[in-house]
Amino acid sequence: MTLTDYLVLLTYLLGIFAVGVGLSAKVKNTGDLFSAGGQSPWWASGLSAFMTMFSAGTFVVWGGIAYRLGIVAVMINLCYGVAAVLVGYFVAGHWQRIGIRTPAEFIEKRYGVGPLHFYTWSMMIYRMVGVAVALYSLSVLLVALMPLAEGNPLRDPATGNLSITWAILVFGGIVVLYTMVGGLWAVLMTDVLQFIVLNLAVLFMIPLIVADAGGISSLIDRAPPGFFNPVSGDYTWFFLAGWVAIHFFMVGAEWAFVQRFLCVPSARDAKKSAYLFGILYLVSPMLWLLPPLAYRVINPDADPEQAYVLSCQHVLPIGMLGLMIAAMFSATASMVSSQLNVFAGVLTEDIYKRVRPQSDQRHLLRVGRGMSFVLGAILIALAIAVPAMGGAEDVIVTITSLMVGPLLAPTIWGLFSRRISQTAVWCTAGVCFLAGAAVKFGWPDFFAAYGKYPDVVVGVVLPVAVLTVVQMLSKGTSPGWSRVHHTAQADQVANNASSTVATTFDPTPAFIVSGALMVCGLMMFALLFVNTQNLATIGYFASALILLSAGIGYAGHRKSRTNLSRLSTPS
Repeated sequence: MTLTDYLVLLTYLLGIFAVGVGLSAKVKNTGDLFSAGGQSPWWASGLSAFMTMFSAGTFVVWGGIAYRLGIVAVMINLCYGVAAVLVGYFVAGHWQRIGIRTPAEFIEKRYGVGPLHFYTWSMMIYRMVGVAVALYSLSVLLVALMPLAEGNPLRDPATGNLSITWAILVFGGIVVLYTMVGGLWAVLMTDVLQFIVLNLAVLFMIPLIVADAGGISSLIDRAPPGFFNPVSGDYTWFFLAGWVAIHFFMVGAEWAFVQRFLCVPSARDAKKSAYLFGILYLVSPMLWLLPPLAYRVINPDADPEQAYVLSCQHVLPIGMLGLMIAAMFSATASMVSSQLNVFAGVLTEDIYKRVRPQSDQRHLLRVGRGMSFVLGAILIALAIAVPAMGGAEDVIVTITSLMVGPLLAPTIWGLFSRRISQTAVWCTAGVCFLAGAAVKFGWPDFFAAYGKYPDVVVGVVLPVAVLTVVQMLSKGTSPGWSRVHHTAQADQVANNASSTVATTFDPTPAFIVSGALMVCGLMMFALLFVNTQNLATIGYFASALILLSAGIGYAGHRKSRTNLSRLSTPS
């Protein structure tokens, strides 16, 4: 990396931190901190959900599969899009209509306090360890690109690069601070900025890597046999169908995604948010997996897990490598901030508030920010400790990941079925956990011969089968269904009472997006002075970004003035 690359990366880090701190003014209570006051634009919620699915593994794991096996990596990621569209049609609106503030509140009302604690602590352990591993993996990936001069206090003497510990502290610390101060508003808007940076870096890289591969026709001709087959090896059509089902449960019921459906004003907005998420995942995987696909014909002998980074180094001009590193950071930062915010919200609203019901909003706001900080500190400590875990994190993630499908399936089932009770939670978790343990630890060699089939059976088929049996054996209406239905009715009455109150259009999200695009455009214009190649491509991208920035800013300003004029006109 050059000095210009470091300056680009520093500009990005300072930018997202400034946005997070700036949005703290919108946080007046825990509703603002954990659900954006229910006033998030649907497009911001959808983009945030899209980014929450990303992590450093997107580049390492899926980039490696794309390099080794080809287009099947794109097919696997398209499954996320199919799942999100199905969630938009069947599930997203239901979360809005039941009148709850957090997904944990639904679990408590629908199934009781026992399942609430079971869900909270099991999902938190799984997610915290998983996110810590992702943060560590990101740091390992990025420090390899960041050499430092001898004598620099952040330098690792063994490698000559940025120390992994310092990378975790810096990258993790920035995410924790803006999440703690700005709450869900900061998470949503920094996710939008990260979406811009990610796609800018990828779209800029595509024409360069394709041209270096000799063009599309050359890429197709020189690719290995079967490189463009939609399925390959263990990744069969059965696996893809199961992958859609697993992620239908995940997007429809995992708390970070449910939070995106609850933070928008209406059920219609929740559905639009999920549709945007799904459509983006139906069109974008081919774009951001094209670099490792093309790099396979440029360098057939590369390490698959390094293919994405190597392709970036191969074609990106001065300054743009820093932007790509920012994009890789964005992928993990979004996942980290989302999980911190949602679990801090659960601990504050559904655990602490139960112990201290007399607490006022100012006190709960301080507690919520404190929870974000504590969880962030634990996360950073876990990430630093990953090398010392000796593989323990793999065991924890494996054990708990066996329970993700069994945990999430009863949540979605409980949205629609009035008959099942907490018995469904315990039966599904118990049966599927035992089956998963048998697959992963009891007879792993036996089940390994069947490829991905046992995972799909344990993660999808078995939970649905158990829930079907419980549904058939259950009689009458569950008390939990009645509690949720009562909450939904009360919320509907409150909404009807407030439906005549005029609301103003908040231009802040549009102005943040416009400003980010303008900064990126001006920064790319500046790169013209430090590069000697690809000047036309840089200039075109810079011009397009500035024009887009001006258009979004003008549209936001005009809509804001129109709304104010309408509100000031006597009826």
